Amino acid sequence: MRQDVQVRESNKGCWHKFSQGIRSLWATRHTEEIKDNQELHIKTTLRELVVYIVFLVILCIVTFGMTSSTMYYYTKVMSELFLDSQFPETKNTFRGMTTMHDFWRFAESPLVDGLYWETWYNDRNVSSDELGYIFYENKLLGVPRVRQLKVRNDSCVVHDDFKENIKACYDTYASSIEDKNPFGLINGSAWSYSSEDELDGSSHWGYITTYGGGGFYQDLALNKADSLALIADLKQNLWLDRGTRVVFVDFTVYNANINLFCVIRLVVEFPATGGAIPSWNFRTVKLIRYVSASDYFVMACECIFVLYVIYYIIEETLEIKRHKLGYFKSFWNILDIIVLMIAVCCIGFNVYRTVAVADMLDTLLDSPNEYADFEFLSYWQVVFNSALAIMVFFAWIKVFKYISFNKTMTQLSSTLARCAKDLAGFAVMFFIIFLAFAQLGYLIFGTQVKDFSSFDDAVFTLFRIILGDFNFHELEQANRVLGPAYFILYVFFVFFVLLNMFLAIINDTYSEVKEEISNQKNEFEMGDYFKQGYNKMLDKLNLKRDKIVDIQKALQTADINNDDRLDFDEWRQELKTRGYAEAEIEAVFAKYDIDGDRVLDKTEQRKMQADLEGQKAKLSKEYDQLENKGDAKGSRVSFDSDENTDEEDESHGTKSSSRGGSNRNVVNGVSYEEFTVLSRRVDRMEHSIGSIVSKIDAVLVKLEAMEKAKSKRRETMSKILDSITESDGTTDEVKRHQMEHLVREELERWDSESSIGHSAGGGGSAQSAGSLARLK
Repeated sequence: MRQDVQVRESNKGCWHKFSQGIRSLWATRHTEEIKDNQELHIKTTLRELVVYIVFLVILCIVTFGMTSSTMYYYTKVMSELFLDSQFPETKNTFRGMTTMHDFWRFAESPLVDGLYWETWYNDRNVSSDELGYIFYENKLLGVPRVRQLKVRNDSCVVHDDFKENIKACYDTYASSIEDKNPFGLINGSAWSYSSEDELDGSSHWGYITTYGGGGFYQDLALNKADSLALIADLKQNLWLDRGTRVVFVDFTVYNANINLFCVIRLVVEFPATGGAIPSWNFRTVKLIRYVSASDYFVMACECIFVLYVIYYIIEETLEIKRHKLGYFKSFWNILDIIVLMIAVCCIGFNVYRTVAVADMLDTLLDSPNEYADFEFLSYWQVVFNSALAIMVFFAWIKVFKYISFNKTMTQLSSTLARCAKDLAGFAVMFFIIFLAFAQLGYLIFGTQVKDFSSFDDAVFTLFRIILGDFNFHELEQANRVLGPAYFILYVFFVFFVLLNMFLAIINDTYSEVKEEISNQKNEFEMGDYFKQGYNKMLDKLNLKRDKIVDIQKALQTADINNDDRLDFDEWRQELKTRGYAEAEIEAVFAKYDIDGDRVLDKTEQRKMQADLEGQKAKLSKEYDQLENKGDAKGSRVSFDSDENTDEEDESHGTKSSSRGGSNRNVVNGVSYEEFTVLSRRVDRMEHSIGSIVSKIDAVLVKLEAMEKAKSKRRETMSKILDSITESDGTTDEVKRHQMEHLVREELERWDSESSIGHSAGGGGSAQSAGSLARLK
């Protein structure tokens, strides 16, 4: 039964240790009671900081593993090829496109020339295996696609005065007025409308409006001649007309040398005003993630990143459970939640992208003559990269959470928190004036100056003027009177007045915070903590080394009968006098008693001596290494003391140490003067402990004397009562008076005694004996 209880207690103890170990993994400053435990506070802060730094390193590896400078050059090469190639007739480029005719010039020359590289620079045809490569390096995936969206003829209303003269009206694009009726040759995807679901397309945000993913489309061919024939057919049959509002040219290329996709979309918008507005998207992304050894290293870091996210989710859950709604009052906690949410979304998309790309490539390999739609996937890959970039930004900002124990690191947050109310009042005043100028600029210059063509553009233009980026001549040309007046007033009120008010608020608050911080102490000194740990390590090494020396001395003196044979009793007796425990004595002896006869012969003693010497040399080497890494002037350990003499000794020791120079005597890592100071302290401690022991002995003696006196008094009272009971010839009344008189005398005598000792005890006994004699 007793063994079962012990087993249960042992299991309970093991489970308690295991649960405590698991719990310590998520121990933070918000889950532990650290107010009254400075050491726990420091350890918890350091552990959080180290764990977070490792997480930040892993996050940076994952982030930078998805991008490189090669992406920029890849985008630059592809964009210059299609955007800067000149039209044969007008020498215009895609960037400068202004008419519908310019689009056909672009499609017939720069577009097909850029898509199909069928000859080398010496006019020799490329081989069949080399067909379909742009710049001979970038594989064209599938075939390009040209798609347009149109609006109906009745999409807008013509004023009554012009109805007889103007029969057609085509409004700005909107999904509700989109023309979905077949036109032209009627048959074929270029002349029949396909919905967004049929094309598995997605919407596009253009300069003018947002366009749907459906429309009329034509897939080009795998070679230049067939593609030119298709383009000529579209042009001949008036594929673009007044109802056309946008044309998209989509295709994707892949460079196996650098394992990058470039998903290209060239857009030409035809507004209701007439003309053409070109735009473009070149999304260079890494959709196939794991190819090279470095990619697999990044994959390993991604796995570690997932574990970290799970770890921090558990940590934040524990903190929410502990603090309830109070958890969300902290800015850092909200930032933690944002980072974790972004991380979970990125992990989910990473898995989806890997699966989706594999499926798309399988489909593409089975049908190489079809259009490869990577538009949706590349868009969300860019969103994924942006989200990861935001997460890295927040993660770096979050470092301030873990280094806030240093007063210098809290200057930014303290300044912003202190001036928050002043900044809020200033912001109201600033934006009233700022938005008034933005609206004024939009209404005056919106029809002539591009930077003020919309209210949003006007707002950003005014922010640019604050930073010194402006074009005064455009404003002057738009209105020679209001332009300069607008500019001067804005610069005066916003730049000279409001901006300087803002800086004054920040400067004044920072000065106050700086002054307060200079009078504060850090939450804890990290340097002192490491120095204390360093000194503890030195003390442990010293203790181990002294212990080995002590055992070596015992080995030399324990052989009392000098027979060169050290039995266990001699060994035990010697180490007992040196203060060692039984288990420790037994363990050391058994380690070298190889034959188990409870006696160490000469060979076993020599082996023990050699092992002790080796351990001593190893500890001395470690100690010297630590000393070399420490301060060259010697380690100093300061002890708090209530006595002024300690402070005097310490200052004296410090001064002496600084005067000693390089010729100081050093004992175990401290200077001779410091050793003297420590020796004085040890002497005072021994004297204090001796006086305390003497006082304890005196108290024990007094307690013993009191016990003896009490026992003697009890005996005296018993004898008094027996004498009164045994006395004959006296009445009960007399006996009662005698007993009361004697008891009262005895009590008065006890009360009058001021001290208890052997003499007092003897006097008490004599008086008791006299009382007995009188009673008899």
